[in-house]
Amino acid sequence: MFDSHEFYKKRFSSHIKETSRYLKYIFNSHMVFAILFFISASAYYYQQWLAQLPENFPTALIIGVIFGLIVSYSPIRTLLKEPDLVFIIVAESKMGPYFRNSLIYSFVIQLYLLLLCAAAFGPLYFASYPDRQGNIYLLTLVIVLIFKVANLVANWWMLKVREPGIRNTDLFIRTVLNVVIFYFIIKGEMLFAGIVSVIFVGVFLYDYYLSSKQSGIVWDMLVEMDRNRMQAFYRLANMFADVPHLKNRVKKRQWLVNFVSKGIPFEKEATYNYLFRISFIRSGDYLGMYLRLIILGGLFIYFIPNLWIKLIFAILFLYLSTFQMMTLYQHHRTNIWLDLYPVGKTYRKEAVLKIIYQLSGIQVLIFSLLFLLLGEYVGFILAFAAGFLFTVTFVNGYIKSRLK
Repeated sequence: MFDSHEFYKKRFSSHIKETSRYLKYIFNSHMVFAILFFISASAYYYQQWLAQLPENFPTALIIGVIFGLIVSYSPIRTLLKEPDLVFIIVAESKMGPYFRNSLIYSFVIQLYLLLLCAAAFGPLYFASYPDRQGNIYLLTLVIVLIFKVANLVANWWMLKVREPGIRNTDLFIRTVLNVVIFYFIIKGEMLFAGIVSVIFVGVFLYDYYLSSKQSGIVWDMLVEMDRNRMQAFYRLANMFADVPHLKNRVKKRQWLVNFVSKGIPFEKEATYNYLFRISFIRSGDYLGMYLRLIILGGLFIYFIPNLWIKLIFAILFLYLSTFQMMTLYQHHRTNIWLDLYPVGKTYRKEAVLKIIYQLSGIQVLIFSLLFLLLGEYVGFILAFAAGFLFTVTFVNGYIKSRLK
């Protein structure tokens, strides 16, 4: 007899083994050091900023928006796979315990973000409302947890609706209501928070009514959504280790391809130069990650007052970008056509090192110009010199030995 609870336990155990195998590469010593430095520096300047917090700072709006978005974003991890469309779909009537466990697992793995934001906003809350007691903030967090569960259940009900327009409209309405509710709660306007909560309950009950009218579970959609989430995890892990399960996404970006390939000569020696340039542009991973790290690093440089901490963050983000670009070398490892190229393997390694040098140089230049725009001329010189010195040292001393 089919036991969906035991089936979930086996599927969950397999999922944990799969993810933990890559998590140990993601949270290696380099990344742990970077995370600890981020947290330490951010906490130090956060405390300094709170000491000079303006009286009219929109604390309620900021915390309300963040909490509202966190409780609204409640995806369901079902751990379903494509073969389940054939072998498990016939046992849909017995899958209640399986999906109950999926809801519990989804709630637990999303708690870390909620607790992280609660800890981060705690000092801001008490600095803005010094007359309030700590149990009021704890009560607010309890309400956040209740709404998190409610939104998770509502999302599960709406997954039985195939029309994406209905699901998106429902999510938008609930998101707006969540933001407004937590804005009023942080503001201390409990009457208005109660009124909006009643409206939310009405939407919640309507979701249940709409779900009960559906014929059954939309299995293909659940499988596709879980597959997309695992692919997102694999793309993250692929920046630190080879992931054979990864299905690379390709985007056209024709004007960017034309721009970066314009100066490449039509010669055999430039084959890999062309390949890795367009791979960087068209892949769904590298360009976005590179730009995000530049923007995030630029924000740290702009807002942190201390010159030396600015320089440390500039080098740290340069290190993160350079380290993760190293995976370009293995990007086409499953493509057998590369083995048929009448081009020596040395050109492949040289092409990767060349594009890493070019991308690092652009990032160093952007960070250095940011110092110049801030009027810190000494910082401009130091960032420029230290950035290029780090790039040359790191590429020649570490990356060259890793490209095998």
